[in-house]
Amino acid sequence: MKQSFLNHEKPLLTAMLQYNTVALAIGAIRNGLANGAEAFGLQVESLEEKYKTEENIKRLFDEMQGKPCYITNYRQGSNAEKSDDTIAEEMLVLAEYGATLCDVMGDMFCKHPEELTDNPEAIEKQMKYIKKLHEKGVEVLMSSHVLKFTPAERVLEIAFEQKRRGADIIKIVTAAETMEEQIENLRITTLLKKELGKSFLFLSSGESSIHRRLGMKLGCCMNLCVYEHYVGSTPTQPLLRIAKTIRDDLGF
Repeated sequence: MKQSFLNHEKPLLTAMLQYNTVALAIGAIRNGLANGAEAFGLQVESLEEKYKTEENIKRLFDEMQGKPCYITNYRQGSNAEKSDDTIAEEMLVLAEYGATLCDVMGDMFCKHPEELTDNPEAIEKQMKYIKKLHEKGVEVLMSSHVLKFTPAERVLEIAFEQKRRGADIIKIVTAAETMEEQIENLRITTLLKKELGKSFLFLSSGESSIHRRLGMKLGCCMNLCVYEHYVGSTPTQPLLRIAKTIRDDLGF
């Protein structure tokens, strides 16, 4: 049965992997499996270029023992000097290697400060690209890293536009600098669940500990967590064991 990030009874505990070597990533995968990881997120841009071979990537997928894998190939890290076209072509290859869910940046092919391009030619190119990924049998997540507090109306606009472009999962990352803004982000999460009609992942940076942990209880389709924190990981991502306790034992 083909793995999927869609239509699960509970939000998937997705252990993120931001390692620069294959050996470190394998260790984290094994630790994640032993501690309840239900999916993995391989951030390929974190790997040194020399490790991005077919043999290595397939080895990492094999280590995941059939768990679904979410792939990012962002502009940072070892991709910093690459064009969006090159990054996009690499993602098509990763899809062939066995990825389950591929992340398409919302401003792929034309950069935008909210990571959601409004360039008509780039949008058309994105939609054709998403179709190519679907034809390879993978699911598509579109991501917009806004990285600033964003009112509900604008978050919903971004979400519905990502949906229109063909994404299976909508991902938006804003921010909160105060507890009030963090609470508002929790409210926005409930609005997305009520109105979007699509799987989504709404996250925030900054003052985000509550939102990062409780978003999955309010509608997010997964929780991006880590087995352990390390140099290069995202500090706001909760530990896997904490995310599992919140999801399974927090009774609301």
